[in-house]
Amino acid sequence: MFASNGEELIKICAENNITLAEYALKVEMESSGASKEEIYNKMKNTLAVMKYSAEEGMRREVHSVSGLIGGDAYRVNKYLESGVNLTGDVMVKAMARALSSSEVNASMGKIVAAPTAGSCGILPAVILTAAEKLNKDEDEMVNALLASSAVGMIIAKNATLAGAEGGCQAECGSAAAMAAAAVVEMMGGTPEMALNAGAIVIKNILGLVCDPVAGLVEVPCAKRNVAGAVSALTTADLVMAGVMSKIPFDDVVSAMYKIGKAMPAELRETALGGCAATNRGIILSKKIFDKNK
Repeated sequence: MFASNGEELIKICAENNITLAEYALKVEMESSGASKEEIYNKMKNTLAVMKYSAEEGMRREVHSVSGLIGGDAYRVNKYLESGVNLTGDVMVKAMARALSSSEVNASMGKIVAAPTAGSCGILPAVILTAAEKLNKDEDEMVNALLASSAVGMIIAKNATLAGAEGGCQAECGSAAAMAAAAVVEMMGGTPEMALNAGAIVIKNILGLVCDPVAGLVEVPCAKRNVAGAVSALTTADLVMAGVMSKIPFDDVVSAMYKIGKAMPAELRETALGGCAATNRGIILSKKIFDKNK
């Protein structure tokens, strides 16, 4: 019952009266031969790793091996605890969690690449924060992760998840689309609404290059995780309010892939363009490589 695109995914879910999570579960059971219980237990382990990486940097200052990033999740959490912020506790907590995952990743800690290490902070930050706000339990969070995987499978099949092939639009864009779709399902939205959320998120990040300073997924990657998490949460609210994407999910994914292919190599994770090639980017890169000599 594997869907080859978003349109087929919506059709399969409608014909079988199932959610995105139920679809992903059936696909995994058929492809792996694992039972529902085995899959849920594995996903609960994944969720536990996500929770750790999303919150470790909030508890203490975590610094990357390179020294490029570190301590920002802790700072944002302290700001949250002050009780004075502009965008609300949900947004600020999601931002802190996204930063934490990026910092834990860059410190050689354990994370879940969902779908990539460079975009590892978006899905945990969004799922954990939305579940907290909506009073969802562990099984419901696992369902949200399963729903996100249904969307990720479609993107992987028809485009790419790799910054080296499609720019950061393919990494953080895909992660944010997966997260937005998961939250829509968590809030009771239909598979069609979930894919509308995914489409809107990707449209808003089309053309984003992959330009890591010194070739490390730290700068500007960590803060792009923040932006992706915020985009996913706000887009979920848009869709639940009845806002739909004028351009279908499949068309948006196709556009993302074509744009990625059109990007010069300098803007696809080579650290030869964009932020990596700025004056400060070059200085930071030299400091790292000189330190390691």
